[in-house]
Amino acid sequence: MKISLLKFSFALLFFAVLSCKKTDNAEIVKSKTSQNSIEYASGLSIVKNEGYSVVTVSNPWPKANKNFTYILKEKDAKVPDSLQSYTTIQVPLASVVVTSTTNIPFLEMLEVENKLIGFPHTDYISSEKTRKLIDKGSVKNVGQNEKLNIEQLIELSPDLIVTFGVDNNNPMLDNLKKSGLNVFIQGDWMEQSPLGKAEWIKLYGALFGKEEKAKELFDKIVLSYNQARKLVATKPATATVLYGSMYQDLWYVAKGNSWVAAFMKDAQSNYLWANLKGTGSEGLSFEKVLDKAKTANFWIATGSFKTLEEFGKSNPHYSEFDAFKNKNIYTFESKLGATGGTVYYELSPSRPDLVLKDYIKIFHPDLLPSYEFTFASKLN
Repeated sequence: MKISLLKFSFALLFFAVLSCKKTDNAEIVKSKTSQNSIEYASGLSIVKNEGYSVVTVSNPWPKANKNFTYILKEKDAKVPDSLQSYTTIQVPLASVVVTSTTNIPFLEMLEVENKLIGFPHTDYISSEKTRKLIDKGSVKNVGQNEKLNIEQLIELSPDLIVTFGVDNNNPMLDNLKKSGLNVFIQGDWMEQSPLGKAEWIKLYGALFGKEEKAKELFDKIVLSYNQARKLVATKPATATVLYGSMYQDLWYVAKGNSWVAAFMKDAQSNYLWANLKGTGSEGLSFEKVLDKAKTANFWIATGSFKTLEEFGKSNPHYSEFDAFKNKNIYTFESKLGATGGTVYYELSPSRPDLVLKDYIKIFHPDLLPSYEFTFASKLN
């Protein structure tokens, strides 16, 4: 079964990134006793002050030419004149529209999913809890990411629309702002550190007045991730790993500084493209991949395949790899929600500890004998 163009595009957006720079909030911090509460995320800064927070999003898309700063203002709080030029958002929010499935787990973890009133293409959402809200009409379908239904959004009148841009030309974002809607541009998808992606829960903690809860949840994820990494730290990285699969005429492999490669490194495996500089993915010819990875022990395939037979039929040349012959192929994308959304795309950024445990289970199964995969599936 070939992965659809729509899902493939989503996957590329999900993994494609350039390096992010750390937000420079020095001017704000200098005059405040508060410090940036963000430790791992490279594109987010949150400085909490009395009655308000200063949130800065840097490098929200590849080659972004500006940062975005927002003031999250609590009721009756006084904001210094020096910050009046920034977009002000009244918090805690009573209603929100988000535009990426990766935001859904954050809302649910903070128990504010009932504040969600709109989402583009609701079929992408896999979570059973939020699907119940969609089914009863509490969450409206508000179009597509780059073609949001502005009239419907004006009618819904959410306190905030949390969305993202893919480049410096974002007419939809401009149209939303011109319509008088409050818009927050986030860049969680640009993060390459697994814990950096997950730390964006702190943004939602700030938006909904649940900063302490967000920190508590994130600290547990950090602890779980580091415990898993420690578990495998002394194991030799002997497992050689092939990643990806053919899409049309190219084979897309994750680059060595990508989010995907970080997991394979932390799981103590020998990812064959670990030295390929950059983030995101790179398209290679089948011949180049076969030459490098013919004898790889493991194959992490992309696509929502269920069986080895189905996977083999998608490209007869796959049988040339030893991992195929030895039936040692796994995919993280086969588990789908009730309406076809990919569970991995939605949940994995917020739970990197579970992703890492899946990889450890694949490469070092003896270390987690009773652990069951959260995302990964072996093609049988």
